[in-house]
Amino acid sequence: MLDLFLSEPNWKEDDSAEMRVSLLNKLESVIWSLMASGGRSEARLWLCNTIAGISSITHHHQSELFIDLLRSKPLNKRLATQLLHMIFDNRPQKAGSIIAKRSYALRKFFQGNPTRISQWFSKTGSGLGQGQGANALSQFAFVNRDNCWEELEWKGKHGQSPAVVATKPHYFLDLDVQQTVENFLENVPEFWSSSEFSESLKGGEILIIDRNFFVLYFLDLMYKEDARDVWEVTNEFLEEERFSSLCKHLLITLEESDLCDFLKMLHKHVKPKVECKDPMDSSYLFEVVVARCSDCGCFDQILLLNAVFNYGRQLLRLLRDEGAPEDQAKLQDIVSEICAIPGNENSMAPIIKGGSKLKTIEAFKLMGLQSWVLFFSLSEKCQTLQSWESLFFDNEISFRKYDKYSFLHDNEVAEEGGSDLDYRGSKKVKRRKKNSSRRKRRRDFDYDDNELLDFDTTNNRLELHSSVGSWLLSLDGYSASWNSADLPEYLSKYCLSTWMKWALAQWDQ
Repeated sequence: MLDLFLSEPNWKEDDSAEMRVSLLNKLESVIWSLMASGGRSEARLWLCNTIAGISSITHHHQSELFIDLLRSKPLNKRLATQLLHMIFDNRPQKAGSIIAKRSYALRKFFQGNPTRISQWFSKTGSGLGQGQGANALSQFAFVNRDNCWEELEWKGKHGQSPAVVATKPHYFLDLDVQQTVENFLENVPEFWSSSEFSESLKGGEILIIDRNFFVLYFLDLMYKEDARDVWEVTNEFLEEERFSSLCKHLLITLEESDLCDFLKMLHKHVKPKVECKDPMDSSYLFEVVVARCSDCGCFDQILLLNAVFNYGRQLLRLLRDEGAPEDQAKLQDIVSEICAIPGNENSMAPIIKGGSKLKTIEAFKLMGLQSWVLFFSLSEKCQTLQSWESLFFDNEISFRKYDKYSFLHDNEVAEEGGSDLDYRGSKKVKRRKKNSSRRKRRRDFDYDDNELLDFDTTNNRLELHSSVGSWLLSLDGYSASWNSADLPEYLSKYCLSTWMKWALAQWDQ
């Protein structure tokens, strides 16, 4: 029998607890030895994804978190660089407004660079942004024709007068853009701070020409000049963007020590829901851990805790891929030893209650390791319908067989107050007599022989002549169907969620 420990303990001491803790710590060491070769980077990615799923952070607090990181010492320019790329991609107008205020600085950007001149000021061909640069040049030249018209270079044999161009604006297409811009760089400095040129930059299309240049330019504005408007735009972006998007793009740039610091700062702001109704919510339980623990310990402990909490399936795959046969055999032996510990309702009590012997983070980690042991065992041992339903009975989990005609059964339950597919883990199941009208309705449908059920009352076991492997469980109020592929993850997470609920209740007393 595999005990899921779903009966609440009476919180008495249990002699098996010390052995369980010792084996779980041994399991932790084996997992890390198998992950050391290539799993650490993947475990880091799992952690970043889990943090990204946290839902209780307000927009103001998420901005505060990342601003604190950006201003921390030593300066994290790698993080700032990634953030600037996000701004350039998602809100180019914000960056464009900053550049527009400092349009004169772009004079050096274009000097001695024919490619940049062609890309920004050409009206056709390789010109960018529907010709904003070309429009700015022509508008400025016409408005200021008395001072700069002679600086315009034309491709034809002779130039064009302002009067002619005023009636035929398309003549500006005959402008020698390269030579004209070079003349403006040399002789018309007022163009580079003009409203016409500044306006052409506000959309942010200029960023496409040389993104690396503008990243370095903004880094200087942030860290050398401490430009207030740049930090204001950065703060606005951080408040507007989704927390999940910020985490997925930015946390991967952090060093492990910075990620630890981020979790410590996160502790002050997370406020998880009072109760999670979905144990498959991969970030909720981790959010509870962060909220409860001001110090999550060493980074290895954080990675392991998140892996066993939220990535049991991926962790098992990783261990099978990375581990040598002898290492995997050792893992199997430890899991078997843990499952063989004589169990009762108090077997998990010392771990769940924690108390003075365990730190909060340590108690959470041990609960997570025990839930992963259940996932591992369920994945290995429960391969048949009989083995799953035996597990349900042994752990007093009521269940209903689920098949494609479940909508009919649901209707019958509503009409008749029950279902013959509802089997009680309390082992007090009574067979319901089927009336003739129900048998007739069922004959109207094309049921295969393998969908028929035969309940053996001598040992309260369900003998199934069936290949259908899905169940509705009382754990979630029969609200979803679970098959043998999903049950190991669902049941292990449900158990972890239940233990943590008990632990929090005990700790809050």
